[in-house]
Amino acid sequence: MKRFLPWIILAFAVVLIAPSWMPPKTAKDDFDFSNFGEIPVLVGGRVKPLDTVARNSLLIIHGKQELRLEDGKRLSAMQWLTDVLFNAPVADQYPVFVVQNSDVLGLFGWQQSDRKYFSFAEFAPFLKQIDEQAAQSDKLEAVQRSAYQSAILNLRNGLSLYQRLKNSIQPEGAQNFAAELHQFESAVPGAAKAARERAMGEDFDKAKLDDVAQMIQRYERLSEMAYVLAVPPFERNGEWHSVGDSLLRSVATGEIHPIVAEDALIGDAYRADDRMLFNQHAQLITDWFGKEQPNTTKRASFEFLFNRLQPFSQSMTLYVLAFLLACASWLGSSTLLRQSAFYILLLALAIHTFGLVSRMYLQERPPVTNLYSSAIFIGWGAVIVALILERIFRDGIGAACAGAIGFVTLIIAHHLAGSGDTLEMLQAVLDTNIWLATHVVAITTGYSAMFLAGMLAIIYVVRGVFTTSLKKQTADSLARMTYGVVCFATLFSFVGTVLGGIWADQSWGRFWGWDPKENGAVLIVLWCAIILHARWGGFIRQRGLMIMALFGNIVTSFSWFGVNMLGVGLHSYGFMQKAFPWLVGFMISQLALMAVAAMPLDRWRSFQTARVPSPGERPQISPAPSAG
Repeated sequence: MKRFLPWIILAFAVVLIAPSWMPPKTAKDDFDFSNFGEIPVLVGGRVKPLDTVARNSLLIIHGKQELRLEDGKRLSAMQWLTDVLFNAPVADQYPVFVVQNSDVLGLFGWQQSDRKYFSFAEFAPFLKQIDEQAAQSDKLEAVQRSAYQSAILNLRNGLSLYQRLKNSIQPEGAQNFAAELHQFESAVPGAAKAARERAMGEDFDKAKLDDVAQMIQRYERLSEMAYVLAVPPFERNGEWHSVGDSLLRSVATGEIHPIVAEDALIGDAYRADDRMLFNQHAQLITDWFGKEQPNTTKRASFEFLFNRLQPFSQSMTLYVLAFLLACASWLGSSTLLRQSAFYILLLALAIHTFGLVSRMYLQERPPVTNLYSSAIFIGWGAVIVALILERIFRDGIGAACAGAIGFVTLIIAHHLAGSGDTLEMLQAVLDTNIWLATHVVAITTGYSAMFLAGMLAIIYVVRGVFTTSLKKQTADSLARMTYGVVCFATLFSFVGTVLGGIWADQSWGRFWGWDPKENGAVLIVLWCAIILHARWGGFIRQRGLMIMALFGNIVTSFSWFGVNMLGVGLHSYGFMQKAFPWLVGFMISQLALMAVAAMPLDRWRSFQTARVPSPGERPQISPAPSAG
C-alpha cells in the first residue's frame, strides 16, 4: 500500500483543484453573469471581456476581486460591476473604498476606527475637497509624497474610476434607457429638419430642437466620462467607441448601433429584476459578436476562462504542498514523500505553464513584458531548473527549492497585480517581440538561476545551523548544485546584458549609458564572475560559496526591483511605496543569514558531535564541509 502513496497524494491534489476547472452553472431563474461577463469591450487600448474589467476595477478600488458586504454576503466582481453599470444607487452603498490613513479620515471629520471600507455615498459630500487635495499631491513625484498624500491620491483615483464606470454604458441615474433611445432616434429627423430651417432663416420647431439638444448634451457628458468603449466597429479594423460617442454619431447616420440598444435593454431588465430578459439580451449580444467579430469573441471567451481558472493561484497552493512534502521527506528520510513532492511539482508546473502560455496567447507577446510577468517567468524558470536538480540528485533539495521559489514568486506577482490589468499595452520602446524574446527572457532566466542559487544557500545555512540533518554528503550535493546554478546564471546574465546593450543601441543610439537598470544588470554579471573566480582561486570553499550566493540574492533583488524604485532612468517603472519595505526587509534577512553562516562551525548543530565527551576529553566535531 505504501508504494501507492505518491499517487494517492497526487490524486488528492487533483481533487483539490478540480472544482475550479468545472464550468460554472447558472440557474435558469438567476442572472447569467458569466455570459454577460464574456462580452468584449475595449479598455486601455486592449479588447478584453467585461469580467476582466470588473476584476481589475474592483482590485484597484477595493484591493480584492470579491466584495464582502457587512451582512456577510459575497458579491463577485461581475455582480458588483453590473450594479455599478445599471443600478448605481445600490452600488453607491457598497463599502468598497479602502481608507486606513487617519489624516485622510480626519479630513472628513471621521475618527480612526477598526473600519477601513467605505461607500461612495459616504464620500459624495466631500468629492470637491478630495479632488483639491489630490491635485496638490499629484504635483509631486511618487517618492516625495507623504503617506497622507499617497492615500488621498489613491482615494481620488478610485473615486474617479468608479464614477467613470457608472457612466460607461448609460447615463448615471437612467431608468428606462431603451425608451429614451427610441425617443432620441425618433426625434433626430425632426430636429435635423428644424436645424436646417433655422439655418435658412425660416420658421422652425424650437421644442424639437431643444429636446434633442438636451439629449445630445447628456450624451456628450456620457462620452467624456466613459471608462469602457463598449461599441465595436462593423468593419474589421475600425475603431471602437463609447456608448455616448456612438449616440452622437447616430445623429448623422440616423441609426443607433445594435449593441447600444441591447445594452440599454439589459440595463432596464436588470433594474426591473427581469432575469429572463437580462439573460436573453446578453445572449443576443454574445451571438452578435460571434457573428460579426469571431476572433474578438474567441479571445475574450478564452480570457474569461483564464480569469475563472486563476491558474497561478492553483499553482501557489500546489507549490506549498510540494514544499511541505519535501521538508517532511528530510525528517523521515522518506523516498515516498520525496516522490510525492516531485509529482505535485510536475502538476503545479503544468498549471503554471498553462497560465504563462495563456498570457502569451492573450497578449500576443513573449512571456516577459512587465514586472508582473517577470515574476511569473522567473518562478517558472527556477522551478524547471530545480526539478532538473531534483531529478539528478534525488535528495528532496531541488523539490524544496522548486516549491519555495514557485510560491514566493507567485506571491510577488499577486501583489504586483494590485495596479490593475497585468496584460496592459506595452510602452513604445518595448514594442518588439524579437528583443522581448531574447534579451528579456535571457536576463530573467539569469534572475531565476541566481535566486535558485540563493535558495540552495538558504537551505544549506538553515539545515546546517539549526538542525542536525546537514550531513557531509548533503552539504557536498548542495555545494555542487549551487556552483552549477551560478555558472548557469553567469551565462544567461552575461548574454542577456549584451543583448540589452544591442537593443539600447537600436532604440536610443548608444550601447551603454550607465542607466540604473543597466548598472543593476551588470552587477549581477560581475557578482557571478567574482563568485566563480573566488572559487577557482581557492579564496572560498563550500561555506564561502554559500555566503556569496546569499549576497547574490541581494544583488539580484536590487537589480530586479530596487533600480525601478529609484524613479530615474530610461528603464524606471516608478516608485512602489508598498514594495519598498519588503525589499529592504528581504535584504536585511539575507545579511542576517550571511552573519549566521559566518559563525564558527562548532556552533552549527549539524557539525556538533552527538556524543557527550568523557571528562578530560576534547569535544569532537563531526566531518564538516570545507570552511572558507
